[in-house]
Amino acid sequence: MKISGVKSTAFVLLIMIITNVTVAQQSGRDIMLKVEERPDGDSRKSVMKMELINKRGSSRVRTMLSYSKDYGEDKKIIMFFQQPADVKGTGFLTWDYNDDSKTDDRWLYLPAMKKNRRISGTSAKKEYFMGSDFTYDDMGNRDLDADNHRLLGEELLNGIDCWVIESTPKDDDGMYSKYISWIRKDIFMAVKVKYFDMRAELLKVLEIKEVKQIDGFWVATEMIMKNHKRNHQTIIRLESLAYNIDVDDNLFTVNSLEKGYIQ
Repeated sequence: MKISGVKSTAFVLLIMIITNVTVAQQSGRDIMLKVEERPDGDSRKSVMKMELINKRGSSRVRTMLSYSKDYGEDKKIIMFFQQPADVKGTGFLTWDYNDDSKTDDRWLYLPAMKKNRRISGTSAKKEYFMGSDFTYDDMGNRDLDADNHRLLGEELLNGIDCWVIESTPKDDDGMYSKYISWIRKDIFMAVKVKYFDMRAELLKVLEIKEVKQIDGFWVATEMIMKNHKRNHQTIIRLESLAYNIDVDDNLFTVNSLEKGYIQ
């Protein structure tokens, strides 16, 4: 049907009103679901540099090679430290399950000890990964419905429109009482997250310093996690990234972890 003149204008306005109402009615969970569903390919290979900076300003830089692959809604990730010499060959393997009733499987391989350590139990998940400000629990994918998500409002962050969402864990066996996320409206990506400890005091702040589109996918290429209690910070910079590559399923095994698969 041809629409012209005033009728066309009225039609466009009606569509805009309906669209705005739909956006306004989005809940915190709706937005976080879109964050979770943001496309990121079926498999990935990346090289990252992780810089650890202590309270005296001294820094250590580590290079990591990582592979990940999706298995339906589950994901497997294996990571190998390549440099410096004191951590070379250290590996980390995780099997993340979308079903929150299943406990994620995680292993850390330490070449100096020539043995794997199974990361399990609530206390182990709270430990910091390889001296960084990311816990083992932070390294995995948290089930969306493990938290209640409340839309607090909207805010400009560095000139970019964001939703601000407060997420509160449904259980009390973690190390966060809540976390508040700034979600970019245009690409549904968290660009800032504040984490609060069980006493509701600010513990850490994650900031995404740089975002790029690689192979059609939006990705954080530089991030910094500042730990206010440790007076310590971790900077992760993405050196290279490839999507939808061929990855052998046998790579994501404890055997590969012990061999120190590097390619």
